Amino acid sequence: MNGEEEFFDAVTGFDSDNSSGEFSEAHQKVTGMIDLDTSKNNRIGKIGERPSQENGIQKHRTSLPAPMFSRSDFSVWTILKKCVGLELSKITMPIAFNEPLSFLQRITEYMEHVYLIHRASCQPQPLERMQSVAAFAVSAVASQWERTGKPFNPLLGETYELIREDLGFRFISEQVSHHPPISAFHSEGLNHDFLFHGSIYPKLKFWGKSVEAEPRGTITLELLKHNEAYTWTNPTCCVHNVIIGKLWIEQYGTVEILNHRTGHKCVLHFKPCGLFGKELHKVEGHIQDKNKKKLFVIYGKWTECLWGIDPVSYESFKKQERRGDHLRKAKLDDSSGKADSDVADDVPVAQETVQVIPGSKLLWRINTRPPNSAQMYNFTSFTVSLNELETGMEKTLPPTDCRLRPDIRGMENGNMDLASQEKERLEEKQREARRERAREEAEWQTRWFYPGNNPYTGTPDWLYAGDYFERNFSDCPDIY
Repeated sequence: MNGEEEFFDAVTGFDSDNSSGEFSEAHQKVTGMIDLDTSKNNRIGKIGERPSQENGIQKHRTSLPAPMFSRSDFSVWTILKKCVGLELSKITMPIAFNEPLSFLQRITEYMEHVYLIHRASCQPQPLERMQSVAAFAVSAVASQWERTGKPFNPLLGETYELIREDLGFRFISEQVSHHPPISAFHSEGLNHDFLFHGSIYPKLKFWGKSVEAEPRGTITLELLKHNEAYTWTNPTCCVHNVIIGKLWIEQYGTVEILNHRTGHKCVLHFKPCGLFGKELHKVEGHIQDKNKKKLFVIYGKWTECLWGIDPVSYESFKKQERRGDHLRKAKLDDSSGKADSDVADDVPVAQETVQVIPGSKLLWRINTRPPNSAQMYNFTSFTVSLNELETGMEKTLPPTDCRLRPDIRGMENGNMDLASQEKERLEEKQREARRERAREEAEWQTRWFYPGNNPYTGTPDWLYAGDYFERNFSDCPDIY
């Protein structure tokens, strides 16, 4: 098998013996958030269990059909020990380290806090709009907190759609390339207030004790009422202790959000953990105008909340804070850091909460996760609903939708042997389809996206071709 025929998406050789401020908190909870009340269903639900409709809005499931499979009996070291410094997109991982979602569904989690986009669209001033857009950009990575499972790599031609009338959007994504793996997505407001689109090419590398996911590709948000476009890229995500010890996640890097009409820019620094874990999960940054004048300071944690304040008040507070720091610093200087070795990295102890500067404005706060989240791969309530297959949905979905993938469905239902077998079958089916195209000298044709340049940055991108929701799926490929 040559390099072009290799597919590393599916798992092989796994058999299980156990297979079977102005933004008040109250206001945020009523503006488009999904129902977070899990008191009626704190257990792992029965397969096919469906909540009833309420006030004409379909309620979504609050649990998965089966609890998370234990990973304690499996050693990832046997797989990764020869792969230090290599890309993980070409490494087959045991299915026990997955979570029952496709990467296309993981991308859809950007939309959990879509109310921030609706909020931005209603703001009259560009500074206030940028505040909401910045909060949305941070909220888009919040669901990754404590999510140490790997999503399934999408098959070439795989798609995912989501329509949430209660949240005011619809979403479509497609796996447009396998080498390299590229996922394209397009979302639009049901009230025609926004477009949100992009293409993601994650670069994953193993560094001995950690796995680093570097996001590549541009994310674009268009606020149609204001004729504005914002672009940015996501921070780098790192999972620590993949060999030994407790897994933990951090996000780091600089995210720059640019308003291409007004020239406003938001610069957000996702802080690396640092010594003693003092900076763990912290986000700090500012909004500036086209003349680089600092207009607003943003701070918080991507795992909790985001606040903002005017620069003068922020600097005054920090100045007072520094005056009281020099005495404590002397004590910290006497401490010695532990030398790097083969032992696990200690899980940093995060600060209890964000220290709120008087006069700050709350921009965003994370949703509370369901009580049984730890049994469901640490999914949020929004995430739990993503692979839900409602009665009759098969008749309206294309045959390429993630919900119809038998390996993911098998894992969600707790049947790990079936999931592993189906992954092997899908892998071989995809190899054979590639060999057949090679014999016929035929190129793969994407269905819903086409390659082009981003209209605002000029960089390579995948653009939505339209017409998906006309639901003509007669020429969709048979990939499952």
